[in-house]
Amino acid sequence: MRDFGKSEDTQQQIIRETFHLVSKRDENVCNFLEGGLLIGGSDNKLIYRHYATLYFVFCVDSSESELGILDLIQVFVETLDKCFENVCELDLIFHVDKVHNILAEMVMGGMVLETNMNEIVTQIDAQNKLEKSEAGLAGAPARAVSAVKNMNLPEIPRNINIGDISIKVPNLPSFK
Repeated sequence: MRDFGKSEDTQQQIIRETFHLVSKRDENVCNFLEGGLLIGGSDNKLIYRHYATLYFVFCVDSSESELGILDLIQVFVETLDKCFENVCELDLIFHVDKVHNILAEMVMGGMVLETNMNEIVTQIDAQNKLEKSEAGLAGAPARAVSAVKNMNLPEIPRNINIGDISIKVPNLPSFK
């Protein structure tokens, strides 16, 4: 749930009200309804899809197209399924940042930016590669120290010559 400046107690009340409104509906009824009192009543709509044990609910203003939002939810779920390889509740709980990143690739500031699942997955993959490379850079100093410790030099070199450059190494404490 997005924060939008509401207290945690109010957010929990909105979640309870939304779950109550959506979960009590039969499977054979339409997937949109007026928002509850905490959500804004008739000014807002809840548009949802139910997949196995997961409910995906979007709260939109009354000017939005219900079918357009249902399609957006479908693309969102298919993208989650592709990124997590058969998405389940645990994926959403333990990877909430990745879920938010996927949604941010699709919607920003209330505007739908992208609905092409392949483009969304490409951007998320690029973001994951960048995160992995940054994690690799953050661990580089520790790996360098470990590599030096494991070099098994008989003694620390005192003079290092590289081409025309000569470096005198000061007395250093032992790495071992």
